[in-house]
Amino acid sequence: MSDSNKSHGRKTIHPTLVPRELMSDRPDLARAWMAQVITLFPEAFPGVLGLSLTGKALQDGKWQLKPVPLREFGEGKHRNVDDTPAGGGAGMVLRPDVMGRALEAARRHISPAAPIIYLSPRGRRFNQKFARHLARTPGVTLICGRFEGLDQRVLDHYGVTEVSMGDYVLTGGELAAQAMLDATVRLLPGVLGNADSIEEESFSNGLLEHPQYTRPATWEGREIPPVLMSGHHGKIEQWRRVQSEEITRERRPDLWDAHKAAKRGE
Repeated sequence: MSDSNKSHGRKTIHPTLVPRELMSDRPDLARAWMAQVITLFPEAFPGVLGLSLTGKALQDGKWQLKPVPLREFGEGKHRNVDDTPAGGGAGMVLRPDVMGRALEAARRHISPAAPIIYLSPRGRRFNQKFARHLARTPGVTLICGRFEGLDQRVLDHYGVTEVSMGDYVLTGGELAAQAMLDATVRLLPGVLGNADSIEEESFSNGLLEHPQYTRPATWEGREIPPVLMSGHHGKIEQWRRVQSEEITRERRPDLWDAHKAAKRGE
């Protein structure tokens, strides 16, 4: 996640839709899944996480979101958080002493079993399996990168896991953090309300999801497949399975190969 501009003198960003009352002045809940986000832009949260099911779950205390403003731990009068890269090069690097102070402060308020994750394009790929793993932890501390990255010593010292949302580079980790939290929070008990929907969606069984249809029965000359209107649950399940397999084989041969290998027990 890189941006070659220095951090000094940046304009303040004021998002128009930030329901911060969902996060501020709320005591820590002992059994709620905790998400901490170390960021230069705490005003970006909860963002879309404050809407729909994740927002309702946040309001209901099924999980907690605590942005940690990195700037508050900065150096000197201007609260500097970055410096030039050792050995030369373009851009700026987040300082280890600044990030270290932020991590120490944050980790005092979360279970030691909660992992620390740095959103980084060089990290392991985030997927549904990883989301399910995170949902079974007490929570997570996310580090949102900026500029040319974070001093490697922080990653080594705290045993930080680097995770990538895909093969592309963003200006910072905030969007990636929101995507990761959305994918994880929806798997927490009681958030979706219908456990069956989780079992049937894409990636739950290693396959992409089958096509979905609803009323009207005919639209623009296109009809719902008759088998879905038959009421024969066995045939419907078989049709959906075949559709999932065909779509996965055509669109994601990597997933299809992994699915076949799993069935063979490899």
